[in-house]
Amino acid sequence: MFFNFRGLKTGAVIVLAMLSMPVAAQDLLARQAPIDKKMRAVDSVALQRLIGEEQLENPAFGLYPDWNNHYVHHYDVELPEEYKIDLRHFCMPTPSTRITSNYGYRASFRRQHKGLDIKVYIGDTIRSAFSGKVRIVDYERKGYGKYVVIRHPNGLETVYGHLSKHLVGENQVVKAGEPIGLGGNTGRSTGSHLHFETRFLGQAINPAEMFDFVAQDVTGDYYTFRSNKSKHNAEAGRNVANARPKPTARPSSAKVHRVKSGENLSVIASKCKTTVDKLCKLNGISRTTVLRPGQIIKYS
Repeated sequence: MFFNFRGLKTGAVIVLAMLSMPVAAQDLLARQAPIDKKMRAVDSVALQRLIGEEQLENPAFGLYPDWNNHYVHHYDVELPEEYKIDLRHFCMPTPSTRITSNYGYRASFRRQHKGLDIKVYIGDTIRSAFSGKVRIVDYERKGYGKYVVIRHPNGLETVYGHLSKHLVGENQVVKAGEPIGLGGNTGRSTGSHLHFETRFLGQAINPAEMFDFVAQDVTGDYYTFRSNKSKHNAEAGRNVANARPKPTARPSSAKVHRVKSGENLSVIASKCKTTVDKLCKLNGISRTTVLRPGQIIKYS
């Protein structure tokens, strides 16, 4: 019978080495496994934090073709047939429960009212409904008065009109519940109130379908936007002037690419005959941004 004495000798040396290892070193090895698990958990938390920060710096970048500080309403975009909007982690913009004017057609003005009017008094604190990034801070004498527009990672943009004072600046990241302005009576207003709009890709949605001001709660954890349901909004929206005056030359319609599975910025840049840096600049993203299949990327 043949024995592998060389292998046996090597194994014996390893066993002796382990037995001769100091107790402290053995304890270190014994503790290594749970430490690794903890480190993986820490890495996961850090990754989630980075993703959250990226979503706030570039909210809903996969839906909107651009970021600008000029136009309240968007028209040149492709509406998804259906989109699930996350309403969790909300904050009511005001504790007031009194609705003074509902969403819908106003016979007295012969036009659509695209939001809800909630009774507030001059100086009342108005808060951001969700975390997001401030896109517009402006004043319109014959419309919103002093107003703020915020884009949120869930795809919504919220509009807060007739404020007496702005408390935020354009391109500022805000958290849900953070004060953004004070209630007022500026612009086209007959009394102090908050004009509150909820829009998805420029299409107005009745805030009452998502927010219950009487109960001071949302109507559910999610709201499903359906483009066929909002067809009348899209048609009406094309005839509504933007709240902020247009610059002398409005940019032409963007050229976009829909991300396919497996594509990254380098692949898209090659296909669209452009550069990664230009893609990042046009879409407000970084080279490390993870792209999702179906995401819209502007390349010109």
